Amino acid sequence: MADPVNNYRQTQVDIGYIPRTEATPDTYKDLGFKSGLEIHQQIKTDKKLFCRCPAGKFQNEDDYNAELIRHMRPTLSELGEYDGTALMEFRTRKNIHYLIKDETACTYDFDDTPPFKINRQALNIAMRISLLLKQSLVGELHITRKQYLDGSIPTGFQRTAIVGINGQFQITNKTINLIQMSIEEDSCREVSDIGHERYYTTDRLGMPLIEIVTHPEMLTPDEVAEAGQYLRFVTRSTGQVQTGMGAGRQDVNVSITGGTRVEIKGVAHIKWIPELVHVEAFRQKALLTIKDVLIDRIGSADKWEPQIFDISDDIITPSLADQVEKGNRVIAMVLPGFEHLLSHFTQPGRIFTDELSDRLKVIACLEKPNLSTSEDLEPRLDAIDRAMLDAKSGNMPWITFWGPEADMETAKTTIDERCRLAFEGVPNETRKSLPDGTTLFERVLPGPDRMYPDTDSAPIPISDEEIKAIGTGLPEDICDRMAQMDKWDVPRDCFPYLLSRSNRYPMLSELIDTFDLKPKTIATLMAHVVKHAEGRYYPATLADDTLANLFAYVYDNKIDPALLKVLLPLAVEHGDKDVDALIRLSKYRSIPIEEILAKIPQLQEAFAQNHTSPREDAVIDYIMGEIRPFALGNIDLKTLRVAVEGDRS
Repeated sequence: MADPVNNYRQTQVDIGYIPRTEATPDTYKDLGFKSGLEIHQQIKTDKKLFCRCPAGKFQNEDDYNAELIRHMRPTLSELGEYDGTALMEFRTRKNIHYLIKDETACTYDFDDTPPFKINRQALNIAMRISLLLKQSLVGELHITRKQYLDGSIPTGFQRTAIVGINGQFQITNKTINLIQMSIEEDSCREVSDIGHERYYTTDRLGMPLIEIVTHPEMLTPDEVAEAGQYLRFVTRSTGQVQTGMGAGRQDVNVSITGGTRVEIKGVAHIKWIPELVHVEAFRQKALLTIKDVLIDRIGSADKWEPQIFDISDDIITPSLADQVEKGNRVIAMVLPGFEHLLSHFTQPGRIFTDELSDRLKVIACLEKPNLSTSEDLEPRLDAIDRAMLDAKSGNMPWITFWGPEADMETAKTTIDERCRLAFEGVPNETRKSLPDGTTLFERVLPGPDRMYPDTDSAPIPISDEEIKAIGTGLPEDICDRMAQMDKWDVPRDCFPYLLSRSNRYPMLSELIDTFDLKPKTIATLMAHVVKHAEGRYYPATLADDTLANLFAYVYDNKIDPALLKVLLPLAVEHGDKDVDALIRLSKYRSIPIEEILAKIPQLQEAFAQNHTSPREDAVIDYIMGEIRPFALGNIDLKTLRVAVEGDRS
């Protein structure tokens, strides 16, 4: 048998995997790569979408008033079909625990009372965003139910409604078309998921959320990230959406030629997207390669049959003896035709075995490590047990897994199903994103059978007059704002902060119009200095009026703008201070330029008496360091350095 580590490395080469930094647009063209986005963004409102509980209040997972446990069951669609995802979740036999805080939850959240009328504040904001995206608004809003059996919504379904259809936006090289935008209620926040126990808090539940869905028209990872960033800029430009961790989430759909749509769920940061979709594209190529090998060897899944053994009584070494002592069972399955495939590369650091292990964790609720195979990169079993399994399997590929007896039938079925899916190539599934760019199986991809009308909610007419009123005073298009900042020579690394994180563009424009300073200077002070200070003193932020007052003070008093590099962080740290107090904290005092320049000869002499250095500019650095506290705000530091260098020469 080939060495699994060498097999992993060789199959990585065989599928042509390369790091994203080495990939070109042709790399993705050859793969047949395409991607679409589903952007989820919480709307900033006082109340939740279908009840009157407060929105936007965070609940600590240790701070709750009651705990409720539920077991979810699937329901038939209108056509009498069960959704595949719902059936998968039902098989997990999860106990769903809700940690309830009285302040942020009510009987509506648990389907004990009907929904209130939809929050019109939220609906109006959603329609504004829809108009910004050049969509056609619906004339009548129809609320439907979308079934969720993972427990993230206690009722088992999410209320959702389409607000706008079609629409488009521009990225660097193309126009991206939209499918639709919906308004819906957000789900619970997961706290933990171990074994058959899953815990949620209900603070986020029911918050108004929009979902923007694009066509799969992005053809490179960078295009996907740029599209996600643009949509983020659009929603933030309204000033009417929530910000912070979890307020905006991206689902990324990826496919390649011969593959199928795979959804990477809940990507928390747009900067993760390029690596995630790059890795997913090659994961699909690896699975298609495995499919070709299996078909060549066996023909089809119908001709494939594993052998199953209970080896609990055969374990004689410590590697799994503790599992048997706990009362768990140890099962082995022989997988004919999977030679060199269990250790086949799928993602960096991951192999096909991980596809099996992930499903055992999610569906059979077997916590990792939950299996070992004949092709482990790092063997988990002792040599004696491995030899016993080699003998039982006739030296064919094998997998062994362990856990409570009640979970073993589900585990067997799960392994059997995933191996049979390997004959088809790439399964339709939802995957969880990880910071390193790899993904884990999360659930079977939902289908249309989970949607059905909400009989508790009447249709809501949307009049032309309403649409006209909502469309009044919309902010300018993001592409126009970006073009204007390019004209102002604002560095591109400033764009995310100015357009998204704090929606500072209107303030930037106002400051540029008001003060005779270079736009680039103002933008970098905001996007570099203020951003850094807000990160350092999180969750403190700098209010627009404080920002404007500081600029006005410096400008009106003819103070050098470099002092703002000191004042702005102080303003973030001490947000309740007025400008005079911040000036005192900065230790700034007005000193005539002549008095500052007069210090240069004295400092040159002091350096000569007390310092030695082989560097020619050491004396200049010394003088600048000593004189800077007096000079800051009184003289431009570049001008001062020229004076120091000139005086020295």
